[in-house]
Amino acid sequence: MGSDAALVGGLPELRLLEIMEASRQGDRREGILLRQGRGWFQVAGLGHEAMAALAFVLEPDDIVYPYYRDRALCLARGMTNLEIARSFYATAASSGAGRPMHGHYCSRERNIVSVATPTASQCLPAVGSGWVQKLGGSTDVTLCCVGEAAIRQGEYFEAWAFALQETLPCIFVVQDNGYGISTPTERHNPYRIGALPMDRVVKVDGRDPRAVFAAGLQAVNAARAGHGPTVLWCEMDRLASHTSSDDHRVYRSPEELTAIGRRDPVSSFAATLVDEGLLTVGDVDSMREAMAAEVEAAYVAAEVEPRAPIAELTRHVTGPLPEAVTPPLPSPAGEAAGVTMVGAANAALRTALAEDPHTLVFGEDVADPKGGVFGVTKGLSTEFPDRVFNAPLAEATIIGAAVGVAASGWRPIFEIQFIDFIGTGLNQLINQVATLRWRTCGEWTCPMTLIAPCGAYLPAGGPWHSQTNEGLWAHLPGLRVCCPSTPEDAAGMLWTAIHCDDPVLYLLPKHIFRKRCEVTRWEASPMGRVARRLAGDDVTVVAWGNCVELALEAAEVARAEGVSVEVIDLRWISPCDYEGVAASVRKTGRLVVLQEDSRTGGFGDTLVAEMTSRPERWDLFAAPPQIVARLDAPVPFCPELEFGCLPGVDDVLGAIRATMG
Repeated sequence: MGSDAALVGGLPELRLLEIMEASRQGDRREGILLRQGRGWFQVAGLGHEAMAALAFVLEPDDIVYPYYRDRALCLARGMTNLEIARSFYATAASSGAGRPMHGHYCSRERNIVSVATPTASQCLPAVGSGWVQKLGGSTDVTLCCVGEAAIRQGEYFEAWAFALQETLPCIFVVQDNGYGISTPTERHNPYRIGALPMDRVVKVDGRDPRAVFAAGLQAVNAARAGHGPTVLWCEMDRLASHTSSDDHRVYRSPEELTAIGRRDPVSSFAATLVDEGLLTVGDVDSMREAMAAEVEAAYVAAEVEPRAPIAELTRHVTGPLPEAVTPPLPSPAGEAAGVTMVGAANAALRTALAEDPHTLVFGEDVADPKGGVFGVTKGLSTEFPDRVFNAPLAEATIIGAAVGVAASGWRPIFEIQFIDFIGTGLNQLINQVATLRWRTCGEWTCPMTLIAPCGAYLPAGGPWHSQTNEGLWAHLPGLRVCCPSTPEDAAGMLWTAIHCDDPVLYLLPKHIFRKRCEVTRWEASPMGRVARRLAGDDVTVVAWGNCVELALEAAEVARAEGVSVEVIDLRWISPCDYEGVAASVRKTGRLVVLQEDSRTGGFGDTLVAEMTSRPERWDLFAAPPQIVARLDAPVPFCPELEFGCLPGVDDVLGAIRATMG
């Protein structure tokens, strides 16, 4: 067999053939093991092996966002057969320790960013990484692979638009095998039907590793030179069923299967090298046998490795709590008119940008002269024009790009203009942001702060400018959630969030965030700690955000009736200070939870369940806990109807009286 170092046009072709053959043998080995009942699932890369050539146009610091057929590419990038075998068996030593599905490649060491299953969801994080590469002045590039069926997802369109807008060093590799599971994609592919322009698209024979290498080298060189993104449209064949749960013989004819088999990229490339005299048929046979033995040995070794203990399943959902420090902001003393939450948050953002050159602010209308629709970012883009940017009207872009920015070592502080508009970004929030640390066992993290004005009690906000939905956000393991109610906490909690190594959703309640309060000094706001706003002996009222003001008003009325109310500001929804609440209930024996969110499925349910389900707390209660919440209806536009829908002082008083019997 010829030397591994044999090069043709800069491509180590003999080594490349070995990698392609190793990928093929790995897929075959897994198929055998599945038929023997020694595995659960496989997503094969048969037919996609030529993509391995792309690894040879990249440098170690370049970033790869693969998709689940990229076994060969990941092997060429440096992953080993043993690592992939461990993923197949979901062992404790595998990347993710058995948490992500097999075929969801990840390696921090090789700059391979973890795959999430929802198709095309890797595209927006990829442009986030490309953006950091450009902002940081490096010549690194980001390679993002995606199947052609997935490019009908809106997130692919958004990623491509952002990459073009910012001239990012991103290469999108569309692996077109003609099928989305069983559905032929010829009529769906946006390039085939003219829905996307072709001026930056390079059509490539994805079965030919030389063609893939040449096109990849051209695209990478253009990106490094600052010429922006390229799409490599690689046409190839999927030689296997979609996954081991599928049988493509049901929807593909024998004639089609025979035809694609003749175009097998591994055997075709081997035959080409034999024809050119670089190898003999005997060399190819020996290499195939050697690769088969090497792969089999890896799977034999991995099969006996232990799996992660169930007791560690919640490890890495989040990282350690950040240290709570007093934000080093200019002293608020002497502000005769008082300080607002908006002003406090603005001061924290300004200080964070000044302190860390890798902090980035991005959101709709955040730049001057507007400075945010509520003024939270007023003046920041004037002072930091290279790190404060207006976003397009695209919430998925805002949240998805933040994943790549954070994974690349920067600290994004991004804003959703209203929490009500986050719906189009939920895929990124749920499947990328909240799971990145957990699914990689801490190899990759997402230290981002997502600011979102929230809440009602502002007449005529209507159904889509009045939501809080903290019950939804608390339901996402891996996402920290907070909601301040004072200027001190607006600054302190934002400062804590910015310096947290986990994603934090920072809900800023609109009704009270322009209320001026006297502030003499800034204070630390520890993550997961309640604050007592009013001491009392008879009833504990727990509230957060806008509802703290309601709780204090109700407490004043109750005091006139002879009832002493303690008001606890929860502040952090996740992590929640359950013991802080329990400490107050130990004193009062009664609990009212007040939330602006709708009643069913709200966080109040979780809080009450936590308080009453533990035997050591059950005996604390002299009366059943009460929950005061918004009606189970959207907030209407008409002001009279709005205030009828939301909890009011009388509702809180009714709950207090109920606990008093």
